[in-house]
Amino acid sequence: MITSFVKHAGRITGKAFKIAAIALLALLALVAGVLLLLAISPAVPRNYSKTVKTGGGIESRYLENGNLKVKYREEPAPEPLKKFEIYYPAELTESGGKYPVVLFLNGSGTPGSKYKALFRHLASWGFVVAGNEDPSTGTGESADRTLQYLLEQNADPDSVFYGKLDTDNIGISGHSQGGAGVLHAVTLGEYSSLYKTAVALSPTGEETARALGWDYEPGKVSIPLLMFAGTEGDFETKVVLPFEAMTAIYDKIPGPKAMARRSGAEHGEMLYSADGYVTAWFMWQLKGDAEAAEAFAGSSAELLRNDLYQDQRIKIEQGSDIT
Repeated sequence: MITSFVKHAGRITGKAFKIAAIALLALLALVAGVLLLLAISPAVPRNYSKTVKTGGGIESRYLENGNLKVKYREEPAPEPLKKFEIYYPAELTESGGKYPVVLFLNGSGTPGSKYKALFRHLASWGFVVAGNEDPSTGTGESADRTLQYLLEQNADPDSVFYGKLDTDNIGISGHSQGGAGVLHAVTLGEYSSLYKTAVALSPTGEETARALGWDYEPGKVSIPLLMFAGTEGDFETKVVLPFEAMTAIYDKIPGPKAMARRSGAEHGEMLYSADGYVTAWFMWQLKGDAEAAEAFAGSSAELLRNDLYQDQRIKIEQGSDIT
């Protein structure tokens, strides 16, 4: 009887093991599928410029695509950047003009190849937009290497960008860890003196960034800087950039500045949900667009009156903050 019971128990144990193994394999396959989906899915929805809600005429206008066709080229880059990804107006090759430049720094583990729609949108407004595949941009190093490459291309007679880049009008933007990288690049980076303006999207708070080795010094930011964050989700509001950390960064910046939080937006959505104003900011700062300036300048600035945003503060001209 005992022998029979042991054999029976062994069969049950073996069967349970097989069931558990199958379940584990199924779980691993599911996880692998999710990771694959995340790997191939864009961080920025392809049609975001058609679906993001806007709360003002200027925001709406600059969220639309510009009227220029866009071309793309990529070139090998040193590790961990892997490749330089450049979007630019198709007319650049035939035009006699120069085009302002905007660099973009990736969020953690999110390569530039997942931001295609965002880059194309800005390029359609007349910018040369450059990114890379660097998974860790907080030190600002990838910004230095990308800008160095562009400057070399601008000076190379064999390059499509030869003499086409407006090196007096260079901007930089970045999201999350990339936002910390922006603040580093414009203050402590090798080419800090070349940046004319910057945008930081949900940048990692100063204390957290310092702990992770992404040091930056807001007190040294002398160029106009626009900063956005969201109000939804613990990751955005408690981990990456609590409101107190955001205001601490803002208060330390001595130069022209503006900040706001997009109501109801989560961390990942801050990549693109405020892009109407991000585009308007670069149009104003790098191209002198007077209409775009009305989103930020003066006591009647549209951003201050937009119900989709909260905690707005602007100090563009001499004097106190406008809220």
